[in-house]
Amino acid sequence: MTITAQHHCRFCKAPLKTVFLDLGETPLANSYLSKEHLALPEPKYPLFVHVCDECLLLQAQPVVSAAHIFSDYAYFSSYSSSWLEHAKNYSRMMIEKLNLGANSFVVEIASNDGYLLKNFIEAHIPCLGVEPAANVAAVAVANKVPTEVRFFGEATAAELVAQYGQADLMAANNVMAHVPDLNDFIKGFKVMLKPTGTMTVEFPHVLRLINEIQFDTIYHEHYSYFSLVAIERIFKHHGLTIFDVETLPTHGGSLRIYAGHNDVAPTARMKAVRAAEAAAGLHTLAGYTGFAARVKTVTDGLMAFLKDAKAQGKKVAAYGAAAKGNTLLNVCGAGTDLIGYVIDKNPHKQNHYMPGSHIPIMAPDTLAQTKPDYVLVLPWNLIDEIKGEWQGIAAWGGRFVTAIPQLKIWG
Repeated sequence: MTITAQHHCRFCKAPLKTVFLDLGETPLANSYLSKEHLALPEPKYPLFVHVCDECLLLQAQPVVSAAHIFSDYAYFSSYSSSWLEHAKNYSRMMIEKLNLGANSFVVEIASNDGYLLKNFIEAHIPCLGVEPAANVAAVAVANKVPTEVRFFGEATAAELVAQYGQADLMAANNVMAHVPDLNDFIKGFKVMLKPTGTMTVEFPHVLRLINEIQFDTIYHEHYSYFSLVAIERIFKHHGLTIFDVETLPTHGGSLRIYAGHNDVAPTARMKAVRAAEAAAGLHTLAGYTGFAARVKTVTDGLMAFLKDAKAQGKKVAAYGAAAKGNTLLNVCGAGTDLIGYVIDKNPHKQNHYMPGSHIPIMAPDTLAQTKPDYVLVLPWNLIDEIKGEWQGIAAWGGRFVTAIPQLKIWG
């Protein structure tokens, strides 16, 4: 497989000089292994992030081809109940806000398994999903969600407009980070969105990544990491205006931006996010320094806990075979000597092994069968959902553990 070293900013093309974080070499975070693959050499790639001196876009280097990563994908949105509720609430809000109906058209980019668009279908609103992963798109199609298996960009947008027309609402949730050709991707929005249309984009907020040491959200599949100051500059360059922003609790703290073709005065909450970023120094290079030392504190803390648990004869399992968990485990160097297994609801991941650490992925009922003393929650952003679903572990004295932003043992 070809790796393309990226020496210039993927937005403004300025030379990349400033390293934000170097996490060494890791395997692809969503490349789960079958038993047969364990005996084969496992590819690993350098994982480090630059901040552009000119536009302040954080970006991972080098680039592993998107076609290699996303044509067959292990992430299915519908396995998180809190995310499904988030999608349902968004759909209701946008239908009301934009007065969407039978004559409207909604398009979601990176529509995954149809988790969001099914809400518009239930409201009898025409819609289309655009999803590059054929295996995931097949699930959406089986659930009656119209889906085109395509990578989105300017040319794809033009073809879709010719076939379906322009969209009143476009949504793109947690996909911007996955796009290597950022400029082509945003040109696609410019083409496909009606002159009076609205687009929303959700992404984890760099401010939260830095403040809460969320380094595990960095992996090869995530090419870029966005602040409002950076994404405003990018959208403006392509003739799109961001006029509103919401702060969301999802994925450890996200932004949902609202944008369109026309100049609109920014809302008060958008001004508030701008001010918060400025207070943190994200409008200058100085705001991106010193992160590596804070990451080491987290990894040292987790490894000390795991080694101490082993010394005491305690059993440790993990919950959620999440991509972010693979970054955490591989950067720490934690493997089967410290963690017995990880459980996951997703049957596509079960009976496989975590990349790098080779920890086996089991069905959820394994937890109750083996009764571990500690359960390390890898998707820490879902800790409240997981605690609610697994209150029973207290019956055998089990306790949940999270590692980000610092080690916490939940009572």
